[in-house]
Amino acid sequence: MSRINADPEVMQWIGDGTTRAEDQTRVFIKRCEEMWETQGFGLFAVEIRETGELAGFVGLSVPTFLPEVMPSVEIGWRLGRSLWGKGIATEAAKETLHFGFEDCNLNKILSICQMGNGASERIMLFTLKTLTGSRVSLLRADSRVGTAPLLTRRGAQRQ
Repeated sequence: MSRINADPEVMQWIGDGTTRAEDQTRVFIKRCEEMWETQGFGLFAVEIRETGELAGFVGLSVPTFLPEVMPSVEIGWRLGRSLWGKGIATEAAKETLHFGFEDCNLNKILSICQMGNGASERIMLFTLKTLTGSRVSLLRADSRVGTAPLLTRRGAQRQ
């Protein structure tokens, strides 16, 4: 995960775009583990089945960095650049939404990305297409944030 967090192209859409050092990644991982204990959900490590290579993560978190959308739960992802465009984030996001709605019994899940992050917007849209009967609201929180689909549990089913 340290390699992924140290890549400027990966991190350009995360917060202020600053890369993370190995010690910062260790702290991040510890916080992720604590989130599972306190919230009952968190980030899933995503591995390439054939090789066992760490692709990155996809999961659920509370977006405290954006108070205008609170209270809420966000689905997010971060993959190594070499694995972009292969459908990995979309596939993992579908499973994560199912986990959030069915196993965690969440009623809504947001997806937030910075304006201009076309790749994340495409993942959001492809993931939305897999849910039937869901209600989607597009939110604009501020200039840092573009579309933020709101997926609601009512009638949401996987295709």
